[in-house]
Amino acid sequence: MSMVALPGLKDMIDGISRERNLPKLSVQAALREALMKGYERFRRTQKIDSLGFDEDYFNNFEVELDIEEEGFRVLATKTIVDEVSNPDHQISLKEVQEVAAEAQTGDTVVLDVTPDQGEFGRMAAIQTKQVLAQKLRDQQRKLIQEEFQDLEGTILQARVLRFERQSVIMAVSSGFGQPEVEAELLKRDQLPNDNYRANATFRVYLKKVSEGSHRGPQLLVSRADAGLVVYLFENEVPEIQDDVVRIVAVAREANPPSRHVGPRTKIAVDTLERDVDPVGACIGARGSRIQAVVNELRGEKIDVIRWSPDPATYIANALSPARVDEVRLVDPEGRQAHVLVGDDQLSLAIGKEGQNVRLAARLTGWKIDIKDSRKYDADAENEKIAALIEARRQSQPPTDLDEDEEEFFEEAEETTPPISESEEPLTRETEEPDEE
Repeated sequence: MSMVALPGLKDMIDGISRERNLPKLSVQAALREALMKGYERFRRTQKIDSLGFDEDYFNNFEVELDIEEEGFRVLATKTIVDEVSNPDHQISLKEVQEVAAEAQTGDTVVLDVTPDQGEFGRMAAIQTKQVLAQKLRDQQRKLIQEEFQDLEGTILQARVLRFERQSVIMAVSSGFGQPEVEAELLKRDQLPNDNYRANATFRVYLKKVSEGSHRGPQLLVSRADAGLVVYLFENEVPEIQDDVVRIVAVAREANPPSRHVGPRTKIAVDTLERDVDPVGACIGARGSRIQAVVNELRGEKIDVIRWSPDPATYIANALSPARVDEVRLVDPEGRQAHVLVGDDQLSLAIGKEGQNVRLAARLTGWKIDIKDSRKYDADAENEKIAALIEARRQSQPPTDLDEDEEEFFEEAEETTPPISESEEPLTRETEEPDEE
């Protein structure tokens, strides 16, 4: 069998494997695909007008690498026919029977169609080189995806490599003994108090493993995601690890809209054990546990509050450290509540630039309006809420025409008094002239 020589093939495969952290088999697979594309380019330059090279034309061709002899061959699988119409895909029965008398029409044979060393020209070689680079990148991305796909939503150790625009490029490891790969920490996922200097290490939350062939790092990590806070508490609080205390909800504002407001997190916890204080367990003796979390987050303020199945109690707890006088669930369907606080607690409940009430609303899922308890007019507020509820009800599109029609007629019967036979129509009274 003929062969196109590739001097240094074995060393090249070993070098690429080490440089790109790829298995040798992956490098060989990429090289075979690249050489196949080079062969296609070689065939297309032959300008054989009688053959139409469509996208699937070369599907019956493959490249075989010979690592020991340092070269490659091109093989073609052809179908045995009586009369050949396409020599790339077919071979005559007569020709095959000269070497294999038992051959029959419809069988397939594999033939060596390797071009001569000199025929595999410069253009084909350039094509092979370009495709090889692309295939190696694809192999890398595939391995990264397979390695990190199951790690989405977990915490990884990351090291700062460099800076690109406003993003930080970091090196992360899966923890399975694999080499580090690059990950991108976007501006919105950074903490304002972090010092991202070269080779500094951080714990990051793996947000997403991107698919496809886009440029740049394939992994997206975050320091601002609420999942990082959950992980840190799980790591510091044994009661959470043992499922004695559970984290119900987390609301985090790692990058506040104003630079005058620092990062802050509210976390709601609960327990089924009567003898366990979930808030105290998270705080720890003299605040040791929560202080470890705060230190990792570079001084971020954290409020640990007790979850409650009662919405009013839950809302009051969520507004900590403010003292709440009363919580009125004015519109339970629309999840809207009025919180009454004293004059001295008003600014504390709202928070700097509204941060405290904003986080409490996100934590509880309720729309919260902070009101001064001394100036609160319950009757006037009830009328406003009733008007809003009515407007919302009327603005809702009908979902079931039959039910709506039935409702309409029922309301009409209730609101319209029946006309007796003795009553005369109103139009008759207006048409009659005055007796004067």
